[in-house]
Amino acid sequence: MISGVVAIVGRPNVGKSTIFNRIIGERKSIVEDTPGVTRDRIYGKVEWLTKQFRVIDTGGIQMEDQPFRKEIEMQVEIAIDEADAIVFVVSGNEGVTKDDEYIAKMLIRSKKPVVLAVNKIDDSHLIPNIYEFYALGLGDPLAVSGVHGIGIGDMLDALVKSFPEKKSKEYEGITSFALIGRPNVGKSSLVNAILNEERTIVSNIEGTTRDAIDTPFKHDGKEYVVIDTAGIRKKGKVYENIEKYSVLRALSSIERSDVVCIVLDGECGIREQDKHVAGYAHEAGKGVIILYNKWDTVEKNMSTMNEVEKKIRNEFLYLSYAPILFVSAKNKQRIHQILPLIDEVHDYSLMRIPTNVLNEVILDAQMMTPPPTHNGKRLKIYYASQVSVAPPTFVLFVNDPELLHFSYKRFLENKLREAFNFTGTTLRIIARERQN
Repeated sequence: MISGVVAIVGRPNVGKSTIFNRIIGERKSIVEDTPGVTRDRIYGKVEWLTKQFRVIDTGGIQMEDQPFRKEIEMQVEIAIDEADAIVFVVSGNEGVTKDDEYIAKMLIRSKKPVVLAVNKIDDSHLIPNIYEFYALGLGDPLAVSGVHGIGIGDMLDALVKSFPEKKSKEYEGITSFALIGRPNVGKSSLVNAILNEERTIVSNIEGTTRDAIDTPFKHDGKEYVVIDTAGIRKKGKVYENIEKYSVLRALSSIERSDVVCIVLDGECGIREQDKHVAGYAHEAGKGVIILYNKWDTVEKNMSTMNEVEKKIRNEFLYLSYAPILFVSAKNKQRIHQILPLIDEVHDYSLMRIPTNVLNEVILDAQMMTPPPTHNGKRLKIYYASQVSVAPPTFVLFVNDPELLHFSYKRFLENKLREAFNFTGTTLRIIARERQN
C-alpha cells in the first residue's frame, strides 16, 4: 500500500534529478548540467522502512523569464499540492539564492512537511555550508550528496516519519474498477453507459474530468465502485492551468482499484501515450481489461476486428494476458459485457493454486525445456509456492536466483497461463535461494 507521495522541488541544476535517481535506484530522470532539462514531472515508486511511497521529480523553478518557466512552475505547484511531503533541494556550493527564497515562500504557504536537503556536500569539510540555509525558515537543513549517496538515508527517514496514516482499503468486499486513458477517449461516457444514467459531465473538450470520481452502484445485486479518473495528458503538453488533473491521481485510482479498464479511442487509434497509460496498470499488478471505445465510428469489414486486435496485441506486448472488448458508449454496444468481464478478471486475480499442482506444472515445464546454463551453471528449481494474490505471486526456491533469466521466467509464466486461467491478471514470479 502506498503510504505517501513525495515531491522533489528546487531551482534548476541543484541536483534534483540525481537525488530522484538515487532514491528510486535507476536512471529514470534525465541528468544533465543544462538548467531546465527536467520539464515534466517524473514518477517512481520507493520502499523505505517497510513503507512504499511515490516520488515526483519536478522541473526547476526560476524567477527569471526562461523558456517553459510558466509551465514548469505550474507543474511544481500541482506536485506540491499532490504531495504528502516535500524534499526541497538546494545547492551547498552556491549558498542561498533569490530563487531559493522564492521557492521557500511557496513551500511555507503550502503548509506541507518539508525536508530541506542541501545537496553537493560531497566532503565533510563542506558541512559548514549548510548553516546559512536556516535563513529559509524551513527547519534543520540536512547535508546530502546525490552523486555519492551521502545523507540520503537520513533524508528518507525524515520523509517517512512525516507521512499521514492511511486506510488499508477503501472498499472492503466491493469490486472496484477504474477507467484510465488519454483525455477525450470516452471514459466518462463509458461510466454513464455502465451506470445507465448521466452521473458525470460529458464534454468534447479535453480534460473535462479534473479529478477521480468514485461512484458506488449495484448491478444484479452485486456492489461495485467505478473510479472515473482524469485523463493522462501527453508529456510535454501542459495545460494544467485549465485543469488540475494529474498522472498521480490516475495512479492513486489504479492502486485503489481491483481491475483497471484501459480505454482506447477507436476514432483516433492507438497512440504512444496509450502505452504509457497502460504501463501504470501493468506495473501496479492489477487486473487489466482493454476497452476499445467508439467502435461505432470505425469503418468495418469482416476482418476489421481481427486486424485491430492484432494491432493492439503488437502495440501492447506486455498486456498479452488482457482481454479486449470492442465497445461503443454512444450506442451501448457490448456495454453489458463489461461488468461480467470485470468480475471474471477479478476472480482470476484472487485465484490460488494448490501447492502440489503448482509444483507439477513447474516440474513438467523444466523437463520439457530445461533452464539454459550460465557461466557453466544451470538453474535448479527445487520448490514453488504461491505466496499472495492480486496479483498472483509465486516464489521459486532455487540454487541461485541470478540464474533465473528473464526469458526463462517468461517461459514459466506462459506455462502457468497454459495450465490455469489467469485471463486479465499479471503474474509475478520471484526467485529465492533455498536455505539448507
